[in-house]
Formats: sequence, structure tokens, C-alpha cells
Amino acid sequence: MIKIIADTTCGIPITKLQDAGIEVLPQIINFQDGSYRDDNEIDTATFLKKLRASKVLPKTAAPPHALYTPIYQKLLDEGHSALVITPSAEVSGTYRSALIAAKEFDTDRIQIVDTRTIAGGLGSIVLQAQKWANEGVGMEELVNKVQEMSKRHYAFFIVPTLDYLLKGGRIGGAAKLIGTLLKIIPILTVKDGKVEPFEKVRTLRQAKKRFIDLIVEACKDNPEPHLSISHCDNLRGAKELKHAVEKRLGVKNIPIYLVPPAIVVHAGPELLTMSCFTVEEKQV
Repeated sequence: MIKIIADTTCGIPITKLQDAGIEVLPQIINFQDGSYRDDNEIDTATFLKKLRASKVLPKTAAPPHALYTPIYQKLLDEGHSALVITPSAEVSGTYRSALIAAKEFDTDRIQIVDTRTIAGGLGSIVLQAQKWANEGVGMEELVNKVQEMSKRHYAFFIVPTLDYLLKGGRIGGAAKLIGTLLKIIPILTVKDGKVEPFEKVRTLRQAKKRFIDLIVEACKDNPEPHLSISHCDNLRGAKELKHAVEKRLGVKNIPIYLVPPAIVVHAGPELLTMSCFTVEEKQV
């Protein structure tokens, strides 16, 4: 059987992933007082308290390759194959860690896919891959399906400030300068595996309205859009988006996930994200 391996950047609750039989690796959060795994050593509330109190922005690290090795060994010993689904290698070292560990085994029973995305969309890909694996899809076809689905991912982010992205080196300084001078709220997206500015609007209210319009347009005429909403310390905003999108599209039960600490370090608290998958390969 093919076993799926993910990590916490997919934003799906760890218990949900584990209950589905998916192996989960942590990201590492490095504060001045020590390092913490974000799967079992620090929860979101504690993380946010430390983040706001810290004078120095914490750093993040991908799961070291040594954490993959025993999982690979266990699955291979049990007669399984492993498909590792990772966040974009442009923003995380997770793909590289998984690859380094896989080289120790020299087998095609371990495959690794860089989805070129992160957060809720990555989570949707992970859950869909598990569904396909349970249906008996073979490894070659499964890898192709995951890669094809990744190309159709459409995601947008609203952050109240670009300070965290700037300090973390995840977005260019020009966007920060414009936002500061003109008090513009940026709508961000993922393009070619990187977080990039998409549009700038004058107010948060306008940003949310545009946010909704973009997702509705991307998801129309798609019977399986795999919509998701994610947030950090902004559940009210997430629920407002959920209600508006469900009403516009005539759908129900859009899941709301919590953005994991490794992403919040770079995007900041009060982050809102929405993602879906288009019928054809996206054009951003």
C-alpha cells in the first residue's frame, strides 16, 4: 500500500491526518530561548504569546532529514511504499530534507513531490492523495495526479502588515515600501512556488471583498473546487469569508483550518487565506 507523508505546513489538524493514516512531520520554530517542534512541543496560543513578546523574529527550520529516516524504514519494512507531499521548495527546506533521507534507501518505493504551494491548498492535496491511495491508485499515476492537482491550485492571502514577510525575506522590499507609504492592503498569492503580491487595495474591507470575488471566479463551474479557508488568530474573519463564499457559490461546509506556526512566523498574526482548485491549470 502507498502511505502518504505530510508535514505541519499543510495546516490540517494533526489528529485528522493521523486518523487518516497519514504520517506527519513537524516544522521547527527557533526562538532565542530554544527550539520547538510545532507538532507536540508548542501550541498556537503559546506560540503567538511568545511571538508577540519576542524582540527578535524567530526563525523556522524544515524537519531534519533524520526525522524522515525511521518513518521510511518502518514503512518499507512493513511492505509499503511512501509518497511524501511537501510545501514549495522555494519557501521551505522540507522537500530537500525528505530527498536527502530518501537517498539513504536507494529505492523507487519512496517518491517525493514538491507541490509548489503551502497551507490550506497543500492540505487539500494531501487529503486527496490519501483518498486516491485508498482507492488503489498506483504510485506513478498517484504522483502524476498530485502534480496535476498542484498546478491547478489558486490561493490568496491577506496580511495586516508586511513586516513579518519582509523580515523573513519572503517578499520584496518594494511591496513593503508602497504599503507603508500609501497605507495599501496587499492581496498576496503563490506564483511559481513563491509568495508574491497580486493586488493592492485601499482598505481591509475592500481587500476582503476582492478576496471573495477572486475565489468565486476561480471556483465557478468546478464541481470539485476543494475550497478551504485558513487563519491565525482571526476566526471571526475566517467565518465571515466562509459565509460569503458559501452564499455566492451555493456550497456548504467549507473547512476552516488554523495556519501553523511555521507560516505565521513569516506572515504574522491575523492572517487570512483562501484556496481552491480550478478546472484547468491556473493562470495567475
